[in-house]
Amino acid sequence: MADQPILIVGAGHAGFQLAASLRQAGYEGPVGLINDEAHLPYQRPPLSKAYLKGAGGPDSVMFRPEKFYHDQRIELIADRAAAIDRSARELVCASGASRPYKHLVLATGARNRLIDVPNAGLEDVLYLRTLDESEALRQRFEAGGRVVVVGAGFIGLEFAATARAKGLEVEVVELAPRVMARAVTPEISDYFQRRHSEAGIRLHFGVQATSITSEEGRVTGVTLSDGRPIAADLVVVGVGVLPNVELAAEAGLPVASGIIVDEHLLTADPDISAIGDCALFASVRFGAPLRLESVQNAADQARCVAARLTGNANSYDGLPWFWSDQGPDKLQIAGLTTGYDQVVVRGDAGQGSFSAFCYKAGRLIGIESVNRASDHVFGRRLLAVNGSIAPEQAADTSFDLKQALA
Repeated sequence: MADQPILIVGAGHAGFQLAASLRQAGYEGPVGLINDEAHLPYQRPPLSKAYLKGAGGPDSVMFRPEKFYHDQRIELIADRAAAIDRSARELVCASGASRPYKHLVLATGARNRLIDVPNAGLEDVLYLRTLDESEALRQRFEAGGRVVVVGAGFIGLEFAATARAKGLEVEVVELAPRVMARAVTPEISDYFQRRHSEAGIRLHFGVQATSITSEEGRVTGVTLSDGRPIAADLVVVGVGVLPNVELAAEAGLPVASGIIVDEHLLTADPDISAIGDCALFASVRFGAPLRLESVQNAADQARCVAARLTGNANSYDGLPWFWSDQGPDKLQIAGLTTGYDQVVVRGDAGQGSFSAFCYKAGRLIGIESVNRASDHVFGRRLLAVNGSIAPEQAADTSFDLKQALA
């Protein structure tokens, strides 16, 4: 087994970071990174942010140039994982190749959740998760026109803001009563709804797209659940993702809303780990199973597994944090605000710089910040050590947050 590789399925943030961290930790054995896309491993956040706006070409989002993988002795395998033979400790690839492993790490990520309405398969109906999808949307900006965005989550709103800035007519359709309803407080939603409306984006709440109309194979509009038609030349869908658990499930590994792993990110098979967007992990910090879709989570879990595989095992205990760039505004979130029962606003939403401090039973559980990076940095440092400040301190802008960190 000593000469068999640590095999990593998936070359996104989690997979790349694991390969790099193994070498940083001094691992000398073979490492294989299975990549099923026709690009070197790349970063995803810029695809709906800077890259979508036109900043740089594909090379600008690559983690490292090809030379890095050669120098670090990381074998990039252009193939797709098709099956796991656990008894033989082999991964069967779509090419037919069988690859033995010393340890297998599933960093299979997630895929776009598709909408199931008439004409959803037309070429003018696009999604935004991969480099090729972002590139296709960049090219569509040149033609201008009218776009309907289905979904007012992070990705949908990031795209909508950029499309509007590029001169497109933009309408956003959302089933929930407000933007980012599952992710942020009403205080944050209200601010972004106002900002997007001021930019000329039309927002439709409490409705969903029930069909896409077309002529001669080209999109002409979207029909809403209340019967209203909206004219469109392009439909962009951002209604969430589905974790890629099928490979694990078919191998007999337990799955639910993700591949089930323990606090060390191990599956039921001691020779297989799972990390990143696909992993439903036993959270020591929150005392419940969690599956998180964030770069922080993917990278931190990768470092945790690299440490375990090189003899330094620890439970995974990363503090979640997220961010979203929407037009000129930056939203940053530290912690998980699910289940809050009190919100305290610090700063001034009218001036475009404020934070929502979220409390549960009097204890700070998360901070959502708009154009207020210092609050975000404070939140990450305080929450990482399970610290808290009183609600009245959070509301008082004269209170020095640094005192709470001393």
